[in-house]
Amino acid sequence: MPAVIGQPAPEFELRDQNKELMSLDDLKGKKALIVFIPFPFTGICDAEGCAIRDGLGQLENLDANVVVITAHAVQTNAAWASQNDFTFPILSDFWPHGVVSDAYGTFNPDLGVAMRSSYVLDEGGIVREIIASESLGVAREHEAQIEALAAI
Repeated sequence: MPAVIGQPAPEFELRDQNKELMSLDDLKGKKALIVFIPFPFTGICDAEGCAIRDGLGQLENLDANVVVITAHAVQTNAAWASQNDFTFPILSDFWPHGVVSDAYGTFNPDLGVAMRSSYVLDEGGIVREIIASESLGVAREHEAQIEALAAI
């Protein structure tokens, strides 16, 4: 069953770009922004990641954790993070391929990637907002994610 507003977010345990395990439980106790992206090293995904990087101070002021999840390998995510100076966790949903993206309801099996969806969680891990783009070619508005976190 996909993530639903008002319900607990699906559990996960994935490795970040530094090969460290991270789970949903690690995000609890603060608000959280879980951002699924389809393709690292592409213009739109780079821009969305850079918006998060450049807005980390604002996210911290909102008492929010942020993670990005891709269906790419840890090594790919590590190179992408290094190239863009991303210090926030980039989690790999590579194997079993897309299982977390699928649990959240954002996996596209035809392309083998997550669609552009963000999940805003409260301190207890309850989904409070879902922000999604209708198309892979259209970025989410970073400000909409900030506003959703501020509304909690």
